[in-house]
Amino acid sequence: MSRYIAITDIHGELEKLENLLSKIQIYPEDIFVFMGDYIDRGPDSKGVVNRIIEQSNTNKCIYLIGSHEYAMLHASNDDYYQWLFDNYGGPATERSYGGFNNILETHGEFFRNLQFYYLTDKYLFVHAGINPDYDLESQSETDLVYIRGKFIYSKHNLPQKIIFGHTEFDKPYIDDDKIGIDLGCGKYPYAKLCALILDDTNNTEEFIFSD
Repeated sequence: MSRYIAITDIHGELEKLENLLSKIQIYPEDIFVFMGDYIDRGPDSKGVVNRIIEQSNTNKCIYLIGSHEYAMLHASNDDYYQWLFDNYGGPATERSYGGFNNILETHGEFFRNLQFYYLTDKYLFVHAGINPDYDLESQSETDLVYIRGKFIYSKHNLPQKIIFGHTEFDKPYIDDDKIGIDLGCGKYPYAKLCALILDDTNNTEEFIFSD
């Protein structure tokens, strides 16, 4: 039986990603769910994207879109998203790729094919969360990548437990119906990167942290 390994909000911190992966005993049947915000803030967004793509050589990998990828993809034709990209870490991504145009020239296919969520029998993986007022099929793209408090502090009606990032906490946020695993990596120098390993066979939820 495969395990799900969820990782989110890496934000260009390749060294922390490598350190985190080195602490996980990875099996060929494990499924990685990378939950967005691979870019911005940290020094090596390009390296992070290369590394998570490389993981697909040995494991099935699901790649979700985060708020920072969403802003980057819309920056060229929307002033608001250009402002978000410029003010929330985008210049670090441009430096990593050697210019804005090189981002999509290098990894355009990857970024354009990111999924908004990944649903299993037991879990919904999504970058930010869902609006509890709507069913899953009626969610807006912006809620899936940007929503915070209304989702976090409300109960939802899905049978699945929701695994999410986007909103940082000092330690994993654990509720009956959701788990948040963004610990502020890339935003704070001391923040750790977190992986959540979900093992259906043993019915366990294990957290692994980078140094």
